[in-house]
Amino acid sequence: MYAEVVFPLPFRNSFTYSIPLDYEDIIQQGTRVVVPFGKRILSGFVTGLKKEVDIKNQIRDIIDIIDDTPVFDDISLKFYEWLANYYLCSLGEALRNSIPPGLEVESKRQIIADTDFCSKLYIEEENKDCIKAKILQFFSLKEKANISFLQKAVNKKNIYSTLKNLEKLGAIEIQDSIADVKVKAKKVKFVELADSLDRTYGIIAEIEKKSPKQVIILLELLSRKNKSVKLSDLLEKTNSSMTSINSLESKNLVRVFDKEVERIHVELYKEEATNFELTNQQAEVVNTVSKSIDKNEFIPYLLYGVTGSGKTHVYIELAKKALSLNKTVLILVPEISLTPQIMTRFINTFKNKVTLIHSRMSMGERYDSWRGVINGKYKVVIGPRSAIFAPLKNIGLIVVDEEHDASYKQNDLTPKFNARDSAVIKAQIYNCPIILGSATPSVESMHNALTNKYKLLTLPERVDSAQMPIIRLIDIIEAKKIKQMENNFSKVLIEEIKNRVEKKEGVIILQNRRGFSTQLFCEDCGEIEVCPDCSANLVHHLDKNILRCHYCGFSKPVPRFCSKCGSIHLKFFGTGTQRIEDELSYYLPNYKIERVDSDSIDTKGKFGTIMNSFRNGEIDILVGTQIVSKGLDFSNVTLVGVISAETTLWIPDFRADERTFQLLTQVSGRAGRSKAEGEVLIQTQNPNNFTLQKVVTNDYKGFYEREIKMRELNHYPPFAKLALIETKAEDENQARTAANQFYDILRKKATPLMINNPIPAGIPKIKKNYRFHILIKSPKSIDPAAKLLRNTIMDAYSEYNQKAQYKDVRIIIDIDPHTIM
Repeated sequence: MYAEVVFPLPFRNSFTYSIPLDYEDIIQQGTRVVVPFGKRILSGFVTGLKKEVDIKNQIRDIIDIIDDTPVFDDISLKFYEWLANYYLCSLGEALRNSIPPGLEVESKRQIIADTDFCSKLYIEEENKDCIKAKILQFFSLKEKANISFLQKAVNKKNIYSTLKNLEKLGAIEIQDSIADVKVKAKKVKFVELADSLDRTYGIIAEIEKKSPKQVIILLELLSRKNKSVKLSDLLEKTNSSMTSINSLESKNLVRVFDKEVERIHVELYKEEATNFELTNQQAEVVNTVSKSIDKNEFIPYLLYGVTGSGKTHVYIELAKKALSLNKTVLILVPEISLTPQIMTRFINTFKNKVTLIHSRMSMGERYDSWRGVINGKYKVVIGPRSAIFAPLKNIGLIVVDEEHDASYKQNDLTPKFNARDSAVIKAQIYNCPIILGSATPSVESMHNALTNKYKLLTLPERVDSAQMPIIRLIDIIEAKKIKQMENNFSKVLIEEIKNRVEKKEGVIILQNRRGFSTQLFCEDCGEIEVCPDCSANLVHHLDKNILRCHYCGFSKPVPRFCSKCGSIHLKFFGTGTQRIEDELSYYLPNYKIERVDSDSIDTKGKFGTIMNSFRNGEIDILVGTQIVSKGLDFSNVTLVGVISAETTLWIPDFRADERTFQLLTQVSGRAGRSKAEGEVLIQTQNPNNFTLQKVVTNDYKGFYEREIKMRELNHYPPFAKLALIETKAEDENQARTAANQFYDILRKKATPLMINNPIPAGIPKIKKNYRFHILIKSPKSIDPAAKLLRNTIMDAYSEYNQKAQYKDVRIIIDIDPHTIM
């Protein structure tokens, strides 16, 4: 027999391997295998089995089988095939997402050096700047290194030919070894009685005088009525040592054994379970979607419900319906920060049927959660975009909460998928309904609903008789003229914060910028401190008194003088969350203020702890980035303040107005979610801006109607599909030349696609790599499924690779980019 195997590498085809006789009865489609691949050993995915092949003499054998049970089945394979086809990646790259991190098996290449010989060759080398000299210098000081570490040390990736030449000289030796998986099932030692209760009771009298500690251990085990106990707990409770355990084991009175235990991620955020009664509007939504669950019917629903309308309650009721039919449920949320509240509410309802999957869980926790889903222990999975790959079977309902959020788009890794759009396809494959919920639906989703591609459901009112908050704009240009500003705060906002806090009401302040100041500026020469590896200003972080790049992580101490002219007249500009927190502490010294951004909640459980304290009134004011705008449901919050409405409005991107409307509407929705009246104060330099006016009146319809006209006029989604081609290289000229070459190939295809000229990316340089962009628009009127767009790009990509002038240039293809920056 033979197996078709794909690898998590950018190869579009599968590879055939022979199945040894010992494995023929246990290998299955969907399992992972360890196989030779060139000179390497890799783990791959079995996508098919067959009995005959055309060429047999060149086929290599499978080395090992990793999985006892398949990690994907025929149905989920269809989903991964669609993912690979639509987002233009290999099937193996798509399937890589089907397993949690830490399960990869591959060979590791390590270099062993003769340091004395390398030192001698380095001295003899005339050109000390060549790559050979750099490698020799490295190994004259270090005996061992893996290739990736060496590549970073010499700052060059293409070093293989040099290494082979050095190996021929005898200066180094390249060794291959197979690295085992990084995560396995956790096993802990347990203890139980090894004999009958009667004999154990009988032996106690015999050993009581000589071994009282052993008697204490036996009595503790007897009290547990034949149940095993964790060894560490037993030793702690009985204040005993392993010597006593070993002695009892030698007498065949106890048995020590390894037992597998599950690592369960525990959210520190807690809420009391509450009984709720659905409103008529909620009940109507539940009844409508329930019919689709009953019928195993794929219908995409757009649930447009204002903030505080009880969308989570609807999700819970529909999950009950799916579970009652022995089906499973997938709940997607845009960010990890949203999981504590929604997770707690689902756990309160469904107990141990719920699990969480996200990147802040430990590797072991994610592995055990994944295995629990495969084994059918967990019926409800909650998580951000990576949870779309949870190995659920018999899915009865998929929910995408806050469907408009940009966090559903994968920007860094391949495939660059959108979890919301992928979830719609997954629901179609599994024949189940999907709910896309939002108070500010994306323009594309609302267009789909209004053109009957989706079915529109609405929740136009808040629950519990709560009213929408009053929203006011504060003109900070005018406020400065009449001296009504205190640094970044208008006096009106300061006074309102004081009033609310004195009433023991919660306050949320939004400033969608991290750090203290967003730039350090020289008043004499105009120089701004910029990251040496990126085209981005360094941001001042006051807590560590450093300048940090938010793109690559580079940091350095705050300089005393200008790096260009030597002037000491340096000035900080721009405002981040740290400065807002600092100013609030000055104006309101007697109140508890907590900052919530990716810098402050980087430790496990920190966000849940902060949320607990805020709900309990131990924190008066939350200051945060867009994290505080999403999904937080606290009845005590009556005031929301926005420091600057322009942080997203001025970004040169076609979605800037939409993102601003969504962000401000969402954060406004945190206020007044109970009987107490809510108020929102938004500071702005342009109060007459159309988008801001629509936020004030909560006029989603008016905003949508204007935005959709602009999209149609300029050929943007939903009227066209977009693709962004990025060339990336450390050499600026190489990146630019590659972009021009790719563009020329695209133009020769003579398709009706709209292909923009190559231009530097909005942020031209990130992590030492220069970036150039080619934006392609494919009108839906001529290419409704974007098949022409994808085929044209792949044809051009194939032709480019045959003519590529530079090997160090990376070509990155992004279908449906969420930003063109």
